[in-house]
Amino acid sequence: MSSEQDKETTRRLAIRAQIDENLKRVYARTASEELPDRFKDLLAQLKAKDSSGEPGKGGGS
Repeated sequence: MSSEQDKETTRRLAIRAQIDENLKRVYARTASEELPDRFKDLLAQLKAKDSSGEPGKGGGS
């Protein structure tokens, strides 16, 4: 491999590493955000339906 190819490969690897770091940072920030109230309400409604024991709804034990 030529020196020019080595430089290009190194540059591409550095760019990929920077993209990986940025994606991880965005994911971590998003994952740590609080769930919006409307989603909490929807989850509560689904749990209530699931625990009500309605037959044929795919829930319950």
